[in-house]
Amino acid sequence: MLTLDRARELNDSMVTEEHLRIHAMNVMASMGAMAEHFGEDKEHWMAVGYLHDYDYEKYPDEHLAHTEEPLLEAGVDPEDVRAILSHGYGICNDVEPQTNMEKSLYAVDELTGIIQAAARMRPHGITDMTVKSFMKKFKDKNFAAKCNRALILDGCERLGMELRDVAEICIGGMKEYAEEIGLLGTEQ
Repeated sequence: MLTLDRARELNDSMVTEEHLRIHAMNVMASMGAMAEHFGEDKEHWMAVGYLHDYDYEKYPDEHLAHTEEPLLEAGVDPEDVRAILSHGYGICNDVEPQTNMEKSLYAVDELTGIIQAAARMRPHGITDMTVKSFMKKFKDKNFAAKCNRALILDGCERLGMELRDVAEICIGGMKEYAEEIGLLGTEQ
């Protein structure tokens, strides 16, 4: 089973850009919270979340096309590799999310981008962020416009969950790592 230490080692061998590492941590934190929601192994889900954009920095136009073979060769479990591949469903591959882990990764990848952007605008960052304030930003199509809202909603539907519930779980997960991901805000 993929550990968080191993995921960090593998990801950090490919990813050098700080914003991509922060994104990996955002997704890691959210996946840990989703694992707790589903009663699954938190560290395992966090590891998959951290590693999900393994090839993105080096191959942004061929994202996930350079992931499967190297991760399998590195000893990553095929089920974990499949979970990573599934977050590209309908965008860059046809690996449809099936398990709760896969569906969660598919939903939270883009969702964390909106949460992060919203938190950065707040004086106390994510520390006092509520679902209500997130929902206002989510409804504003011009805010964090590059984040695919249709994909997020599809992911939530696949999970059988409401957007506000998934967002609340992710915000809670990201709050635990507020300092690491630079979301403490400007007023402590």
